[in-house]
Amino acid sequence: MPQPTLDLDLAELYTFTLTLAKSAGAILVAAASPTTRLSHTLSTTEKDNAVDIVTQTDTEIESFIRTSIASKYPTHFFLGEESYSASSEKQYLISDSTPTWCVDPLDGTVNFTHLFPMCCVSIAFILNGVPEVGVIYAPLLNQMFSARRGHGAWMNEMVPLPLAPTPIPRNAPKGCLFACEWGKDRRDVEGGNLHRKVASFVNLASEIGGRDGKGGMVHGVRSLGSAAMDLAYTAMGAVDIWWEGGCWEWDVAAGTVILEEAGGLVTTANPPGDWETAEIESAKLGGRLYLAVR
Repeated sequence: MPQPTLDLDLAELYTFTLTLAKSAGAILVAAASPTTRLSHTLSTTEKDNAVDIVTQTDTEIESFIRTSIASKYPTHFFLGEESYSASSEKQYLISDSTPTWCVDPLDGTVNFTHLFPMCCVSIAFILNGVPEVGVIYAPLLNQMFSARRGHGAWMNEMVPLPLAPTPIPRNAPKGCLFACEWGKDRRDVEGGNLHRKVASFVNLASEIGGRDGKGGMVHGVRSLGSAAMDLAYTAMGAVDIWWEGGCWEWDVAAGTVILEEAGGLVTTANPPGDWETAEIESAKLGGRLYLAVR
């Protein structure tokens, strides 16, 4: 396995990542154009089920990003959703000792197939197990979110995040905008993931005092169809709280550094034994359960 690079110029790497995301985004835009859609039938391949799919655009963008990174940083390790999903070996692959690129070439593939514009390219660079650089580019919305640890978070490279810093409501989650996803496990099983998620969503939406005291009275529940965009919009301040279970490293790596640099928090979604005294720790990549607060 490649050895760590100790003399990295992270400013140069950040600029490279921005340029790489823009080029990858151009591939996404071309694939979504009316001309392309009229002349080519969009084919999808199911992975686990009908809502877990991959298109040729996913694999084309990942191949482009991987080749570009290998040319610029040949000793770095690469972890991409599509190449990992196609592998027979399933394990956590973020190493604390190896500089790693963690990429979701097209987060929001289902959105992309429906031409719903909430889809993006997500690229993170990880050092010592911690995301140091993150770029999330949603070209159909002309929105780019980026950060380099210690240097703030930005929208379209010019506007600092969050857009309008305001405190979380004191009686949160009441008055908050809450983001969540339905996930890929759609089995209609009592006590299964889908049922537990729905119960949680209803708890948060219900009136204060409802649901046996669990009612949260959030302003609204939003599902963007992309974990990366959920985190980006939390960093922007458009979303107050995001909660999700089952995410992979490429879903959250870039968004984690962007949100943290915007002043937010990404921690585990597992409830502590004593919430009044428990230390709030940053989430570790690979933990699968995430709670993000702007």
